[in-house]
Amino acid sequence: MTKNFCTFIPRPLFSLSRLRVGEACPEPVEGVGVRVNEISAAFGRPSPCPLPQAGEGKKSPLKGAGTFKASCLLFPLLLTACAVGPDYHRPDVATPAAFKEAGNWKRAQPGDTAPRGDWWEVYGDPELSGLTREVAEANLNVQVAAAQYRQAIASLGAARANYWPVVGANFSATRSQPRSATSGANGGARISNSVSLSLDASWEADLWGRISRNVEAGQAAADASVGDLGNALLSAQATLVQTYFQLRATDAHLRLLDKTIAAYQRSLDITRNRYEAGVAARTDVIQAETQLQSAQAQAIDLVAQRAQYEHAIAILIGKPPADFSITALQTDLPNVPAIPDALPSELLERRPDIAAAERRMAAANAQIGVAESAFYPSLTLGASGGYQNSALANLLTMPNRFWSFGPALALTLLDGGARKAQKEGAVAAYDATVATYRLTVLGAFQEVEDNLALLRQLDQEATVQQAATASAELALELTQNQYLAGTVSYLNVVTAQTTALSAESNLINIANRRLVAHATLLKALGGDWRAE
Repeated sequence: MTKNFCTFIPRPLFSLSRLRVGEACPEPVEGVGVRVNEISAAFGRPSPCPLPQAGEGKKSPLKGAGTFKASCLLFPLLLTACAVGPDYHRPDVATPAAFKEAGNWKRAQPGDTAPRGDWWEVYGDPELSGLTREVAEANLNVQVAAAQYRQAIASLGAARANYWPVVGANFSATRSQPRSATSGANGGARISNSVSLSLDASWEADLWGRISRNVEAGQAAADASVGDLGNALLSAQATLVQTYFQLRATDAHLRLLDKTIAAYQRSLDITRNRYEAGVAARTDVIQAETQLQSAQAQAIDLVAQRAQYEHAIAILIGKPPADFSITALQTDLPNVPAIPDALPSELLERRPDIAAAERRMAAANAQIGVAESAFYPSLTLGASGGYQNSALANLLTMPNRFWSFGPALALTLLDGGARKAQKEGAVAAYDATVATYRLTVLGAFQEVEDNLALLRQLDQEATVQQAATASAELALELTQNQYLAGTVSYLNVVTAQTTALSAESNLINIANRRLVAHATLLKALGGDWRAE
């Protein structure tokens, strides 16, 4: 980190809120894909970086006002030209050229402004789409993040206010009697009145960039809050999509069990008839009853699981579970869509948690400059004026007028190492944000790689499981025919039925895991990146 040396460049007094270091609305930093204005508009909040108003940027009305006014401005011009501390530069992070598990992915080039879109639409489920859209408006975690964003904007406004003078008015009226100098009593002292009306102003010159660095930190913190807001929204949406797929997979399991229970009931009826005819043993009937009751117990357990998934979705969209329900569908789970194209470097541009971590580095870096400015003197310009008299009558007259104006220069000489400790703490805090940023980036790459590998393996597993399910169904059919022919025992039928049920259940589980992994991958990539 390299210090900024002071360069005295005159800046107009009326442009103090637009200093380079403490600029109110800087250009987006490379690698930060979340824009404050867009998120603000999405949540109905005023943008912290409004566009210039009509007439802004015209020549100052002070120009040409005379030599005296110009000379009065010259002094404060030179008081705002220096900011100590290191300028922020985003640290490098090792970025692979391609994902290890990407296979034959092609290179895509979506920029920072590329639309993420309603990424859940790729699954083609209207009910899922409607529920996911409700998250942005009703999810309580998103509302918490939105409130924290507004809080960060308010803190930024408080930091910017330090650029401007503080002006106050005071009115006082007192009646007093001093202690007598001779007798020690109040009896002989004269009673006096005092009425005062004054206007005071003070302004701290930003000699060493303490104010501008605070504004810089506040701006970065506000941008980080935008990233937190985007991450909260993306996480809530992904959680809803994953929970919805779990619920639909439970519906598929229930349909499978309903079909299985009906088949087990038919097998039990056949076995009872054979037992009554004397061609089957009593143990065959007991085994058939056990098989049927076990399947019924599994169905009851799945109903309880489905209710829990339904309740979780209700909370995600901000509704009481008692007022929310999802009708069971009789359709199969949706197919897994194609994986979106992406490059590793785009994670640094699009993921909101990475953007938030990067902005927190910038805020921590600015705090180093704030801590370093404490080693230098502070200059405050003060002015006051008003009227003072012994009576309220004729207060506002020239003889009763008073005024004062002058600078105050303050420098801490000895503090027992407090300032040094504060700076070391600021440097340590910055180092911590750098490590957190790099850890966030590495975690993002791991999340993508994990789900790419999982999807590839699940694709292969689904193919094998489909063949295994077909074989299990064929084996069950043959075994049932053999049992009716009397060539095998009913235990063979029970075994074949259990195998077939397990194979079909595994096929549903794999389909569910593929959908959940796909949704997790889209979350890891920051949303859907398909070109529109």
